[in-house]
Formats: sequence, structure tokens, C-alpha cells
Amino acid sequence: MSAQQNSTRTGGTLGHLSGGGHADGATFVRKVTMSRKVRRKEESFLTGLCSWIVDHQIGLSTNFLIILFLSHLCFPAARRHTRKFFELSYYDHETGKYGKGWNDMFMIVYWVIIFTGLRAAVMDWFLIPFARWGGVARMKGRLRFAEQAWLFLYYTAFWTLGMYIMYRSKYWLNLRELWTDFPERQMDGLFKWYYLVQYSFWMQQILVVNIEERRKDYHQMFAHHIITCALMFGSYGYHQTRVGNAFLCVMDVVDLLLPMAKMLKYFHYNTACDVAFGVFLVTWFAARHVLYLSLLYSVFVHLPQAIPCGCYLSPNRNATIPSALTPAGLWKFLAPFTDPDGPVCWTNEVFFAFKSLLVALQVITCVWFGMIVKVALRVIKGGTAEDSRSDDEEVNAEEKEGFEGGNLADLTPLEEDVGVEAINLKGHTRIFRKGTASASGVTLPGHSDRKELLGRIGCERGV
Repeated sequence: MSAQQNSTRTGGTLGHLSGGGHADGATFVRKVTMSRKVRRKEESFLTGLCSWIVDHQIGLSTNFLIILFLSHLCFPAARRHTRKFFELSYYDHETGKYGKGWNDMFMIVYWVIIFTGLRAAVMDWFLIPFARWGGVARMKGRLRFAEQAWLFLYYTAFWTLGMYIMYRSKYWLNLRELWTDFPERQMDGLFKWYYLVQYSFWMQQILVVNIEERRKDYHQMFAHHIITCALMFGSYGYHQTRVGNAFLCVMDVVDLLLPMAKMLKYFHYNTACDVAFGVFLVTWFAARHVLYLSLLYSVFVHLPQAIPCGCYLSPNRNATIPSALTPAGLWKFLAPFTDPDGPVCWTNEVFFAFKSLLVALQVITCVWFGMIVKVALRVIKGGTAEDSRSDDEEVNAEEKEGFEGGNLADLTPLEEDVGVEAINLKGHTRIFRKGTASASGVTLPGHSDRKELLGRIGCERGV
């Protein structure tokens, strides 16, 4: 509901015309309008902080990067620390590959900050103006378009890169090769950069869902992001980046098609949007349920065959022979993270943790797919589609027009003197369109334009 809604009438109980005159003899009338009082809840400190961060994402990110690069240029003694942010660590001159360790966290922080500032800058300076040029009328619609366009750009780049890495690997179309050469402690520079930047993106997504306006599917999205980050962190430390690459490619292709369908919706390309949504629906099922379950089958069946439980030592960084040495306590779980060249203990507990997270991720995607199919079937049958996963993003609280239900006691009269020539006595008009209707009178709750094909997920079908 808008912050201030005015209802002006030429007669009746809510407004009246009263004659009068000024000193110069000019006739005037008094226009009475009704203004709704808005009761705002006091913002908590955390809410205010999140709002401040959202408003200053570009500035905060830019200032950090400026300080980092100035420190690197002006203080040679600090370069051994600052270069960890933008250079890959643990380079091996003998093999030409990179190891793994805690110094990689510096690059992750660096890219989280880059994504935070870059996302805000690209959206504000390019994508929102592009949405306005494309005919998206309302600011909230432009913002939603910009969010989807940013995701489309990101996944176009990183799904393509992930597929390129997997295509050049020996585990391309070979599930058993996902588990050979364990523990593979080194990786080439491109693969390591890809994996760390992907992890940074998902860490930044956790930040996004918590500092920006929450959707109805906040809890599912938050759980999804936490599980994804936990899987990437664990797979990196336990040298299972091959299967991590495969899972990312399977999941990312859907996240590439979904924003495309949404952007077409916002630009009102209804036929193209319907086609894109159909492709998205088929791809979702094939990728996130058929291919994903194939990878999950390999995890449950092939992995135990290739990697029996035990501790693996690799003094020459190539050994894959199980060792009888089993560190006691939590050390066996933390050793891969604290000692890059130390033992990697693949235990039943570690295996169970990975399986549980992968199954939980599949459960979340199944719930979402059920929602998508349910709404798609309703649309095919001629019903309306409402996205149960998201907020009512097509109608902003600050942009709703008309008076939607409510108590007249909440309305405060606002009076102003206007000349007779300012009075508009046009009758109550209606505009009819094929499939939709709108009127210039009172708006009743529940009669807003429908959102087709999942709102945030689908398209506005032409009737």
C-alpha cells in the first residue's frame, strides 16, 4: 500500500466542493483529499546496518580495493601479504601447478568484495538503465530485472568456463575418473581460480540474501547457499574438486536459463518467455534430477570402491596408498585444512557428511521443482499462476495505486484551494484490454494483474 493515497471526489461523503471568493473576485473551490497515515515500525540496529551496507556497496568495495592496492604499491614489506589477495598461492615451480591451503582464503575474501561492488555497479549503471530503455515502468521491476540480468551474465561466464574445464579433463563423461588419483593435491591455475571464485560467489550470495529485502523463499535459499558453500569448502579441503566441478556444471546450467526467462518476462516478450520457460523446465529435470542423481549414484557406489576408508599420505604429492596411520580425535578431520601436505583421512564420518549434504541439496531442488510443476500445470489448465517461492515483486508497496480496503479513520483530509479551471469533471472511465481489465476507481484487494509462470520464475502469458 502506498505511503500516501489520495482520493479526490467531486461529491459524496469523502469530498465536497465549497464555493468562495478571493479579494480579486476570482471564484475558487476547495478540494478535499484523503491521506493515509503510515505507521512505520522502528528499524532495528541490524536492519539499519544492512540497509546502510546495501546503499554503500560500491563505496565500501572500492575503498577496500584502493587501500589494498596502495598498500601493495607503497609498502614493499607488505607485499608478501597483500599479494595473497589477488595472486594464487602455493605455486609449485616443478610441476607448474598450485597446491591448496589457508592462504587461499585471502583470495576468497578479495573476490567476495569484488562481486559485492561489481554487482551493485553493473546493476546501477548499466542494467537498471537498460531495463528502463526496455520499457520496464516501475523501479522495483527494473531492480528485479537487473538482479536477473546480473545472474545471467555471471552464469553465462562461469558455466561456460566450468564446462570447458570439465571437457578438457579425463573425467569428461567418465564417472569413475572422478575418484582416481586421490588425494589430488595440486590443480592447474585456471581450475583453482575457477573453484575459488565460484566459492567466493556463493559466499557473496549468502551476504546478498541477508542484507537485501527478504523473499518468501528466504529460508530455502539460505539453506541452499549454506549447503553449497559447505560442499565446496569440504571438497576443496578433501581434494574432491573434480566432482565439485561436475556438480557445479549440472546446477549452473539451470541458473543460466532461469534468469533468461525472467528477463524476457520483464520485457514482455511473452512467446519467447514461454519457450524459454519450457526449455528451463526440461533442463531443470534433466540436469538437477537425472544428471545430479547420476553423480549421486557415483558418490554412493563408485567412490567407496575407488577410495576405501583410511588415511592417505603423499610425501611426493602423488601417493594414493592408504596408510595405517590414523590421527586421533578431531585432527583427522582438520588435517586436510591445517596441513596441505599432511595425511588426508577419508573416514565413514566424512563420507556420511558429504552424502548427507548432497541428499539435502537434492531434497531442496525437488521441493522447488514440485512448486514449478504445480504452477505450470495450473497455467496450462488456464488458471492463474502465483509464485509461492517469492514476494509480490511485481507490485511494490510504494507503487500500488488506488485505495485497497482499510479504515477511513486512517485517512487525514488535506485541503488546498484550486481554481475552477483546475477541476476535471471527466466521467468515471474504464479501459478494457484483451484478457485484462483496469479501472480508474477504487482498487479491490486480490484483483491485481496476475503473475504468470511463477512470477519470479516464469512468464506473463498472453491470453
